[in-house]
Amino acid sequence: MKRILILGASGFIGNTLYKELHPYFDTYGTFHSANGFQNNQHFFSFDHRKEGLESILKEVQPHLIVSALRGEFNAQIETYDFIVDHIKRSNCRFIFLSSANVFDAFQHFPSYEYDKTLSESVYGRLKIKTENQLLRLSVGKYVIARLPMIFGLNAPRTQAIDVAVKNKTSIEVFPNTIINVNSDVRLAQQLHYIINQQKTGIFHLGSTDLISHFDFIKNVVEKRHRQSGIYKQVFTSNKIRYLATLPKENRLPSHLQTTYMDVLEDISLYDERGRS
Repeated sequence: MKRILILGASGFIGNTLYKELHPYFDTYGTFHSANGFQNNQHFFSFDHRKEGLESILKEVQPHLIVSALRGEFNAQIETYDFIVDHIKRSNCRFIFLSSANVFDAFQHFPSYEYDKTLSESVYGRLKIKTENQLLRLSVGKYVIARLPMIFGLNAPRTQAIDVAVKNKTSIEVFPNTIINVNSDVRLAQQLHYIINQQKTGIFHLGSTDLISHFDFIKNVVEKRHRQSGIYKQVFTSNKIRYLATLPKENRLPSHLQTTYMDVLEDISLYDERGRS
């Protein structure tokens, strides 16, 4: 059975992916400070700021490493340097969860898999640096999965919206920013397919349609709370800005493609008849 190691498996995206994969693969994960994982024999404590992966890799001997790491940027870079070297000399592949922010310096159009990357943010430049390392590997060794904003029933950004609605405080929205989105459960299913089919290369795993950030957040509030929210509109530019990644070369099967309405349904607290 294929052995998979998920870095950051106690986090929001990493744990959703672990739950999706572990019934089908011999799946392991790392955790840092999250409670509830200490007694799980498939989870390893790992602080990438203080230690390396050598002992974990030696014990697990994974065929695939998936990174959902978060945290201090320089420590992430050192960890990825080690992983790339490990991938080069072992029978192991790597899935790197990247971000639409690798394109955040471009404003006037959505981005596709093999467009040039350019970022104005420290976060985006971190992702680009790691992507460039992977692009020097043979193509069968890696997957770069670029993610848009990810929502979920209990996602941190969804919970922040819930708190703002409950406390009647303003939610920051960007009317001039056009985005696409995904949900944690749909992302996990898409990655499961990529793993199962041994796909390689660059994938853009977001909704196939676009919406303004403001309109999407308004829809989230209405879907979850059946009421209007209070919004602080932020205009970073007088022009429409795109922060959206769409597939062109590497499209998933139609049953795995998603729309922003699908994502809204995934995070709704009510069913089709309005019952909670």
